[in-house]
Amino acid sequence: MTQASSSTLARLSAASLPVWLVDDEADVRDSLSQWLEVSGLEVRTFSRAGMALNALQNGQPCGVVVSDIKMPEMDGLALFAAVQVLDTPPPVILITGHGDVPMAVAAIQQGAWDFVQKPFDPERLEECVRRALEHRALALENLQLQQALRHNYLSTRLLGDSALMQVLRRQVENLAASRANVVINGETGSGKEVVARALHDFGSGSQGAFVALNCGAMNSELIESELFGHEKGAFTGAGERRIGLLETASHGTLFLDEIESLPLSAQVKLLRALQEGEITRLGSNQVIHLHLRVVAASKENLLEMVSQGDFREDLYYRLAIAELAIPPLRERREDIPLLFRHFCHQAADVHERPLREPTTELLTALGNHRWPGNLRELRNIATRFILGLDLPWQSSPMPPHQASALSVRMEAFEATVLKEALQRHNGNIQAVLDELDLPRRTLNQKMQRHQLRREDFLAT
Repeated sequence: MTQASSSTLARLSAASLPVWLVDDEADVRDSLSQWLEVSGLEVRTFSRAGMALNALQNGQPCGVVVSDIKMPEMDGLALFAAVQVLDTPPPVILITGHGDVPMAVAAIQQGAWDFVQKPFDPERLEECVRRALEHRALALENLQLQQALRHNYLSTRLLGDSALMQVLRRQVENLAASRANVVINGETGSGKEVVARALHDFGSGSQGAFVALNCGAMNSELIESELFGHEKGAFTGAGERRIGLLETASHGTLFLDEIESLPLSAQVKLLRALQEGEITRLGSNQVIHLHLRVVAASKENLLEMVSQGDFREDLYYRLAIAELAIPPLRERREDIPLLFRHFCHQAADVHERPLREPTTELLTALGNHRWPGNLRELRNIATRFILGLDLPWQSSPMPPHQASALSVRMEAFEATVLKEALQRHNGNIQAVLDELDLPRRTLNQKMQRHQLRREDFLAT
């Protein structure tokens, strides 16, 4: 079941979820559906198990499945087994003949809700169905709460109301549920480690460790020891055993920042470790098995480095199962006031200073700045503002191309209008053309100039 269909189910109550009856005998379907409908329950019937399974896989709402065991093509036990692999499987109640009771009992041990033996009391079946519906409603309510908490928490971690940040949050929420390796692309100071931690914290490996290594800050001669660990005496200066970061991050997440700086010799060994899922410490023959997710971050285009022979192509494809692009601050200027106030609150708390409200003039200056240091630079400016220190453009005038020139403001306004239109229409180019009354070629040129991609705004 897709994430979208799971979210839809989470918004449904027990009263609105139908009971699905699966039986190849029309008389049985008719009599059971009449009884349950008279009891105030909504019923949907299927003559074949395969039809019911297809409907479930397509995300159609279901409260509980009541299925006969003996049916042609796919029987009730096969249907139960197929239902169990869905993201939000409904309870399954099996209807069984006398000879099938042992199989039904085995199915309950494997997760089936209950079974009813023929000939059965309709009131007994109704009671069983209602209990299953209550259980289903509670499970979906918990799912809805988890989704709301995750969404709200992501909004506080990855701040911004711009279309680009909304797309990024949806991508992070989707990828966090997997264990796929991810490459995060972004400029210096754009928040790559924040995104990596969000992937870890919302993922299935969140109970494991989040281990970070800045590859650009490590001596190339020591980086292999950092990654793989070593035994005492493995080399000169190895006075004691050291557990490597790959081993420490097992069952969790290893974050490799500035992966573009990893030496080619270490790239070969990292690739082998990821392919085989095991390592040996330097100076040891003991094999250590790994189960981890690797999130790598780069400020460089790794594919360009591959073409130049500076990064291994096979390692790139091993790491970049999925890729995330963090927009630079200059491409989401509408988020700057929110982010600046957020950093001001943090600085006021840390330095125990009173909170100051930025003036309109200051916010305008912030909005027109080019922000080569991205969020890191903005946080620095907010701290200086709270401490009452001179800001860079107060002590020295901003360059003309960074001042509040009309051309700069017009470019920022145009980018905002295009982003909002694309967001409003979920990336539907024809709808955007109609709203803005633009020729297709002009829109394409403007989207290219502002680095807007249609796929970033498609509904998920």
